[in-house]
Amino acid sequence: MQSGSTLADPNRFKFDAEDFYLKSAAEMRHTWREPPEACDNTLLIAERCEVSFTEGEGRFMPRFPVPEGESEQSWFVQEVEAGLRRRYPAGVPDDVRRQAEYEIEVIVGKGYPGYFLVVADFINWAKANGIRVGPGRGSGAGSMAAYAMGITDLDPLQHGLIFERFLNPERMSMPDFDVDFDERRRGEVIRYVTQKYGDDRVAQIVTYGTIKAKQAVKDAGRVLGYPFAMGDRITKAMPPAVMGKDVPLAGIFDEKHKRYSEAGEFRALHAEDADVRRVVETARGLEGLKRQWGVHAAGVIMSSDPLVDLIPIMRREQDGQIITQFDYPSRETLGLVKMDFLGLRNLTILDDALQNVEASRGITIDLDEPEQDARRRPHLRACWPAATRSASSSSTAARCARCCDSCAPTTSRTSRPWARSTARARWVRTRTRTTPCARTSSRTSPTCTPSLAEALEPILGTTYGLIVYQEQVMAIAQQAAGYTLGKADLLRRAMGKKKREVLDAEYVGFEQGMLDRGFSAASIKALWDVLVPFSDYAFNKAHSAAYGLVSYWTAYLKANYPAEYMAAVLTSVRDDKDKSALYLNECRRMGIKVLPPDVNDSDAEFTPVGTDIRFGLTAVRNVGANVVEAMRASREEKGRFGSFQDFLEKVPAVVCNKRTIESLIKAGAFDSLGHSRRQARRGARARRRLRHRAEAQGGHRPVRPVRCDGWRRRRRGRPVGRACARSASGTSTRSRSSSARCSACTSATTRCSASSTCWQGRPTARSPRSSPTTPVRTARTSRSAA
Repeated sequence: MQSGSTLADPNRFKFDAEDFYLKSAAEMRHTWREPPEACDNTLLIAERCEVSFTEGEGRFMPRFPVPEGESEQSWFVQEVEAGLRRRYPAGVPDDVRRQAEYEIEVIVGKGYPGYFLVVADFINWAKANGIRVGPGRGSGAGSMAAYAMGITDLDPLQHGLIFERFLNPERMSMPDFDVDFDERRRGEVIRYVTQKYGDDRVAQIVTYGTIKAKQAVKDAGRVLGYPFAMGDRITKAMPPAVMGKDVPLAGIFDEKHKRYSEAGEFRALHAEDADVRRVVETARGLEGLKRQWGVHAAGVIMSSDPLVDLIPIMRREQDGQIITQFDYPSRETLGLVKMDFLGLRNLTILDDALQNVEASRGITIDLDEPEQDARRRPHLRACWPAATRSASSSSTAARCARCCDSCAPTTSRTSRPWARSTARARWVRTRTRTTPCARTSSRTSPTCTPSLAEALEPILGTTYGLIVYQEQVMAIAQQAAGYTLGKADLLRRAMGKKKREVLDAEYVGFEQGMLDRGFSAASIKALWDVLVPFSDYAFNKAHSAAYGLVSYWTAYLKANYPAEYMAAVLTSVRDDKDKSALYLNECRRMGIKVLPPDVNDSDAEFTPVGTDIRFGLTAVRNVGANVVEAMRASREEKGRFGSFQDFLEKVPAVVCNKRTIESLIKAGAFDSLGHSRRQARRGARARRRLRHRAEAQGGHRPVRPVRCDGWRRRRRGRPVGRACARSASGTSTRSRSSSARCSACTSATTRCSASSTCWQGRPTARSPRSSPTTPVRTARTSRSAA
């Protein structure tokens, strides 16, 4: 498989000898019988080697450099206190103070103050250096301590977030902060932590790609020499993947597998075709093997000790990056801490949009206070993460007024659609009348007992009776069954894993808790049957609220600064032609005119021009950022380009690439210079011919091209006649002429046959099809010149 050959290839890579197996001690001593001490010495060396790994969560937590006389615990408490005063300048409310003190007790008791200090350090460094950071990601947004230290920018109490979803005394695993950065500057933050905490203590994480069932079948068919159609026919008979998971080949033949009944067609094909059986049997030996290694998209290991003393590492040849050889699960077991540095395109869009607003309108916007100015409701196309048809329609139907009312449910629908679960229409009715969501979607909610509906009203009232968030599962377990929030989080995790024995054990305590509170057995069973399937598609409310805020920011900018925002959106998708077409159509719907690219006016990115947008040059195919930068530098240093010839003379050689120039011509970047695109292409070819001729003659500089009178008149705004050339005496002529070509506009011109020079005395480039003494029809030539 690795060499790309087949088993029938006699020259394939293979082991021909018969000694490639693990030999017994007796065989080894017989092989090395002449020096008998050889085997004894290898045994002595082996007995001296000792390698062991000690498991434990967070054993190698990175250490934060605290001031002298302080410990990580004391400095953490001081940082939280200072952050609370900064977040609440009018005074810290009592409920905020109680929540912060509770979290400090849990965090210090679990031994995680250093972890919070390190995360706050690189996030605040990024903000101080102008790198846009997301308001939060994942369950960490539910922490008041994180909000006070600047790790998140979302008040957890105001948005009803639960700290225990992130960290609680019953939880044994490490907390995990995922942080979003501007995707263009994510590498700067990784370099910062590498330099501050030591390049021997920071590394990226390896990932291993596994051969799945369908890929194993295709690979086996190719290696065995069968045509591609064989593997394709077998894989099409296999059951389709569900939520990204294929049925393993062993499960297809296992009657106990839950999807065994779906593979009848495959088993029939396997039974009747010997070639299929051969391919499948080979594939079963390949399935599950590691195919290749890669690098985790966002994970970075940060350790208190040198990594070379803890785990095996390697260096990537392309850029010298240090990468672990243990993957993420193994690393976590050994006590190493992972930080997620993610690049989010929409933070890049927000940053570009704010810069566009400041450049075009001179207004500096603070996104932390947009609600007071959000007077207009935009269409949600291009407002991430609500930029899908279903999310846009659902948010419009809801007609919500607040940020988290409209954006957070939209986020959960966009990121993890309810339609992916068979329990899509299952919810608990909390009112005797039809709920607003049920009324909007024309469905009828299943009923439950009044006592259960009354108990769940405070929890599900804000989502119109629907269970949307994981935190609601925890709150229901606390309210209805008497769970602590820490224990409720463990229940939520058990529901997500779907292990039957774990769920049966959890149901006993859940049932007893609800019975103690007076609920009937029917209500208990009904609620349990709703909660367990829900965990397949449940969403984290803290994550949803944080991304809802990002969605609200994008909607605010689109509604109030449409040209500036859409210019930033188009810049972000300039390399994706499908998305570019989608957002260009959105600009048309909004009434925003997208002006064509222009060598005199366009920049690398899409830029707002009043209420219009100027097309960015880097979005033109075959035009790179270095080319645009060279063009802009020439434009600033030597002035605007007056003609196509003037452009070629001013820009450096890196711009005068055939593919680049032709792409700019076809995109219309030279249309404002007064040339047609056909003329510009001819001029570019003439320029290349002159350069090649000069190089063939010894590298002499090409003769300065001739400019016809029609070109000069066009440049000066004068009318152009049918004959654009002049004779040596300066009078226009249409008789006794020969065909010549002007190198500026590359059109055939009519010149006096008695002269081989233009009206300025320069030599003309005569057409090879005519001679100075041969009369030429002038009508067609004059038309092309005009």
